[in-house]
Amino acid sequence: MAAPPEPPTTVRKLAVEVVDARDLIPKDGLGTSSAYVVVDFAGQRKRTRTVPRDLNPKWYEVLEFTVPDPSSMVLEELNVEIYNDKRMSAAGHKNHFLGRVRIYGSQFMKRGEEGIVYFPLEKRSLLSWIRGEIGLKTYYYDEEVPPPEQEKGNPDQQAGPPPQTEPPAEPEPQPEIPAPTEAAVEMQLPPPVSVIVLEESHPEPPPEQFPVPDVMEVPESDPYPPEVRKTQTMPCSERVRVPRRSRTISGRFVAPIESVEPVQSSYDLVEKMPYLFVRIVKARGIRPCESPYVKVRTGQHSLRSRPARDASTGSPEWNQIFALKNGQQPESTLEISVWDGGTAPPDSFLGGVCFDLSDVPVRDQPDGPLAPQWYRLEGGELGPNGPTQVTGDIMVSVWIGTQADESFPESWNTDAPYVNYTKSKVYQSPKLWYLRASVIEAQDVRIPPPVPGMLYDVRIKIQLGFQSARTRRSTVTGSGSTFSWMEDLMFVISEPLEEHMVVLLEDRTTKEPLLVGHTMVPVKCAEQRLDERHMVASKWFNLESGPGNCMPNPNMSMTGGPHYCGRIHLRLCLEGGYHVLDEAAHVCSDFRPTAKQLWKPPIGTLELGIIGARGLLPMKTKGGGMKGSTDAYCVAKYGKKWVRTRTITDSFDPKWNEQYTWQVYDPCTVLTIGVFDNWRMFVDVAGDDRTDYRIGKVRIRVSTLESNKAYTCSYPLLVLLRSGLKKMGEVQLAVRFGCPGLLPDTWSTYTQPILPRMHYLRPIGVAQQEALRGAAIRVVAEWLERSEPPLGREVVRYMLDADATTWSLRKSKSNWFRIMGIVAWAVGLTRWINSVRDWKNPVTTVLVHMLYLVLVWYPELVVPTGALYIFVIGIWYYRFRPRSPAGMDARLSQADTIEPDELEEEFDPVPSPDVIRMRYERLRTIAGRVQRVMGDLAAQGERVQALVSWRDPRATRIFIGFCLGVALVLYTVPPKMVAVALGFYFLRHPMFRDPMPPPALNFFRRLPSLSDRLL
Repeated sequence: MAAPPEPPTTVRKLAVEVVDARDLIPKDGLGTSSAYVVVDFAGQRKRTRTVPRDLNPKWYEVLEFTVPDPSSMVLEELNVEIYNDKRMSAAGHKNHFLGRVRIYGSQFMKRGEEGIVYFPLEKRSLLSWIRGEIGLKTYYYDEEVPPPEQEKGNPDQQAGPPPQTEPPAEPEPQPEIPAPTEAAVEMQLPPPVSVIVLEESHPEPPPEQFPVPDVMEVPESDPYPPEVRKTQTMPCSERVRVPRRSRTISGRFVAPIESVEPVQSSYDLVEKMPYLFVRIVKARGIRPCESPYVKVRTGQHSLRSRPARDASTGSPEWNQIFALKNGQQPESTLEISVWDGGTAPPDSFLGGVCFDLSDVPVRDQPDGPLAPQWYRLEGGELGPNGPTQVTGDIMVSVWIGTQADESFPESWNTDAPYVNYTKSKVYQSPKLWYLRASVIEAQDVRIPPPVPGMLYDVRIKIQLGFQSARTRRSTVTGSGSTFSWMEDLMFVISEPLEEHMVVLLEDRTTKEPLLVGHTMVPVKCAEQRLDERHMVASKWFNLESGPGNCMPNPNMSMTGGPHYCGRIHLRLCLEGGYHVLDEAAHVCSDFRPTAKQLWKPPIGTLELGIIGARGLLPMKTKGGGMKGSTDAYCVAKYGKKWVRTRTITDSFDPKWNEQYTWQVYDPCTVLTIGVFDNWRMFVDVAGDDRTDYRIGKVRIRVSTLESNKAYTCSYPLLVLLRSGLKKMGEVQLAVRFGCPGLLPDTWSTYTQPILPRMHYLRPIGVAQQEALRGAAIRVVAEWLERSEPPLGREVVRYMLDADATTWSLRKSKSNWFRIMGIVAWAVGLTRWINSVRDWKNPVTTVLVHMLYLVLVWYPELVVPTGALYIFVIGIWYYRFRPRSPAGMDARLSQADTIEPDELEEEFDPVPSPDVIRMRYERLRTIAGRVQRVMGDLAAQGERVQALVSWRDPRATRIFIGFCLGVALVLYTVPPKMVAVALGFYFLRHPMFRDPMPPPALNFFRRLPSLSDRLL
């Protein structure tokens, strides 16, 4: 029998297409350059041909490299250097350097997703003179290499046994379903929701009746058929390199090259909690039975496995891990027993094995997993025919580890009995895109003419899932069959791009809108765009008739289906240069654009240790209200990565001691941590849809953390309820920002724009941005709710501050006092100047006179003296710097002094008419004060204009005469003498000053304003 053929070997290839370069520096002595490109990757070096005497050379050459280790490709660097060929130069003694680019492995794309990206050329040294940019296209692909020799033949192939389905688990005793406490019920009241009403829509045809139309593409002249893209790279001298590893997130497959968070943690921010791990793999040679299960017991802990698979063959499999707290055990043995869980009670004993805990090995990181071994089953029980015989073996492995063990998240542990909803998990947000739909025009549309005196009101409405947007009124050209809009509509969509966009043509000329035509466009046909200079090709889509007042085109052939009713011209593109905001801008945790090619390398890592909580309030009641309990877990969100700790049941002082790590791309970001009470673990028992209750939230800004310093702090969990501010407990966290503090890359991030460049070149309006953010929050919430265990929608909305823009008088007061705090330094400076003028401290006043004389006589010392003063102030305030990152501030939020009626207004979106009148009168009072302040500001500006506007002829004559006198004095008297005289006059002793307002101020107050012209 011939041996089976060897499988082909897969080799990963990296292709680098060198397209062109622009605006190179001349180096050949003749005003041009003869450039060639050298590409270096993983010890492999290749070069392109030389383009003679061209500052904008074009190569269009593809250089291929072999990736030695695909799993670590993200750690590799691709170095691209441009040189001037000395053979074509006037002074050809060496190849002059023209610039270089370094591309990191995280920026490589799969074949089919690549595009031309223009990188600015970097310097080799500080004194280098480099300019220009180079266009590259980098992508990788896997190539199968056949084995050297293969034998042909037809070996017999035997199909394997069909997969056996896992038997259902034996129903466990139903636990008691607790009832929520009053505080928990108050916290779950619906918060005020900011509602943005876009439009009212009428019923549309069902989507399943819309066939995908034929697409007619409009040819456009484009020298580069793929996407033309441009990015910027940081001139860095060192890169933070972190090891990568694969990880599978619930609901999404992540390939090795697309690992979710390729960082490892030393697990030194939290306390190590010892656990006894028991892995039950399978058994063999036992007595055949229906559904055998395993019991694990040590001390006061006893756990039971799920029913085994393949039980009928006598070799059942469990492949299950248990984690038991390894504290001070009353007993020193571990018992593992196998039982027959058939239908006939009681369960029969099939054998067991005992372990001495003093001989169990201790596994330390980074040791590999402990190999399981076969153990003989022993023991027996007395039956009706004598003692039963125990046969068979069981494969188990037992070791002592900590919560850092990779088996801990998937294990059944004693802290969380409801395994399905209490495990610790890592989630990943979906990849969000902005879909820009540019509505250009519609042709061949037959709409009845409006009545005399009315204009056409034809609009386009686009629906994408739950999102809907409508254009403005069109402009009519021709004989009423062509309508033009030239308007952009934007939507939020997540991968995979499987949705369809419904385009509706509406006639709103009459009172009731009529559906004229419709079409259905798949989102996959939209082209990706990374740069604003790349113009996406527009396309024509055929419109099918709707139930409106549409007249078919007589030139089109009629069929039994929907007839042709015109066509619409659209330009669809997926904007990869934007960052899709799902958080408020001031508490955002990530500013990277959607397209991975535009990402910059990380500048460090953020490590968070969730230690525990103390003094949590009871959120449930058990035993008929006699006992309170809380089943708390913690959620942390930074960037696209969400983490959830395990649930500690029935504890007011839970200890999680779990540590997580994120990559940091921008230090000016915020880490959000929330604590919740788990109610979803009772879904299987209660049968209804339970939502988790929020306990509190903490935010930590990464930029406030010192580099490579660990902070361990306790933060109060504050929640604002209808009854007022309530402290729900405290959460203890440990956080560390691992970053090379003196690295130029870290400092350069403070000089770069916060958002990607597309936000500045083609900005999105504030109102539209808020609407898109609400859609993004809903998309993320629906995605995470489909995970296992699900991360509830209420958790996602609370973590993302979905109601941050809701009106609140408390927030308005808080913002006002924040403004007062900003101008407090100006008030303090004014008071200090007044104290100097009043000679309260004569020594200080004399010193100020001397300093003023020096600065007036040597004006070139003003700027350096001011800079030195600011430096001294900064050094002085270093003594009073914050010692730990700040959390939520109740005083700053005005939550500790809020009035009951203000709380009622914040939590009651639909009040009674009497309450509405009272709130309206209060709002009018506040608005009256704002109106008066605005009027005063306008009056001051109008008085300034009245100086030369001749509204008051006498005042204008006095002012221009005074200006003439000042000019003559300054022409004749040295300006230093004038400055000294004015300064000494301003700082004169109070005995020489008049307590009445100065003449200049009196003159300004008498100038006319336009207030007397108001009705």
